[in-house]
Amino acid sequence: MNAPTSSTQLEPLVLRAQADGIVRLTLNRPAQFNSLSEEMLAALSAELDAVAADASARVVVIAGSGKAFCAGHDLKQMKASPQLDYYRQLFADCARLMLKIQRLPQPVIARVHGIATAAGCQLVAMCDLAVAADVAKFAVSGINVGLFCATPGVALSRNVTRKQAFEMLVTGDFIDAATARDRGLVNRVVPLDQLDAEVERLARAIVAKPQVAIAMGKGMFYKQLEMGIEAAYQLAGQTMACNMVDEVAQEGVDAFMNKRRPHWAPPA
Repeated sequence: MNAPTSSTQLEPLVLRAQADGIVRLTLNRPAQFNSLSEEMLAALSAELDAVAADASARVVVIAGSGKAFCAGHDLKQMKASPQLDYYRQLFADCARLMLKIQRLPQPVIARVHGIATAAGCQLVAMCDLAVAADVAKFAVSGINVGLFCATPGVALSRNVTRKQAFEMLVTGDFIDAATARDRGLVNRVVPLDQLDAEVERLARAIVAKPQVAIAMGKGMFYKQLEMGIEAAYQLAGQTMACNMVDEVAQEGVDAFMNKRRPHWAPPA
C-alpha cells in the first residue's frame, strides 16, 4: 500500500504547473510513494477546487513524483488512529475527492509512470483518461494486509469487467500496463521516455476542442451511465440540443459545410 510517513514536509504536497490551458498537478510525497495522507487528500482537493473555478484551465494532468504514481492510503497514519469514526471520515474524504475528479468540468488525465496501488489505483480509475508507461503496475493490494479494497473496488469495477475487478480485489496481484490497457483501466501505454510526450499529445488534442462542448459532454457522459437507457437518451438528446444551439457548434458545422477550419475563440 505505501511506505511509512516522514515527519516533515517542506515542499507543497501537490505541485501545480500550468501552460496553454493544461494544468499539471503532481503528488509530491516521493519518499512515501505519494501515499494519500489526510493532508494529501486535502491539498489535492483544494487544487481541484481551484481548477474548477479557473476558466483558463482546459485539461488536468495528475502525476506523481519519485518512483511511484501513488501507493494508496497512508497506512502509518491510519494505524495511529484505530477508531471507527476516524476511518469513516477518512474514507468519506477520499470518496469526495474521487467524485470531485469526475464532476470537474475539465477532463482529467492520469500520468502513470510507476506503481499505482489500492487508492492509487482507484485514483487512476476515477480519472477520465489515463496514459501509462510500459513499466507501470497496478494493484488493489489491501487484501494482502487483511483489508479488502472496498472503495477502490467501486472505481475499478466501473473500468474493467466484474470478474477482472474481483480477481484483483481478492488476490492483490499486480497487473502490468499492457494488461491494464487491454482491460480498460488505461487508454494508452508507451515507453517511459515517451510518456510526457504522449500525455502532452492527448492533452493538446482536448484543448483544441471547444471548451463548452467538452464540459457539457463530460457531465452528460457520467450522468447517463447511472441511468436507464430511456432516461439516458432523454438526457443525451437535451445535451446535444443545447450544444447545437451554442455558437461553437454553429461555427463548427458551418466550417465543415464550407470546407474550412472552424474559428473558435481561444481559451480565456
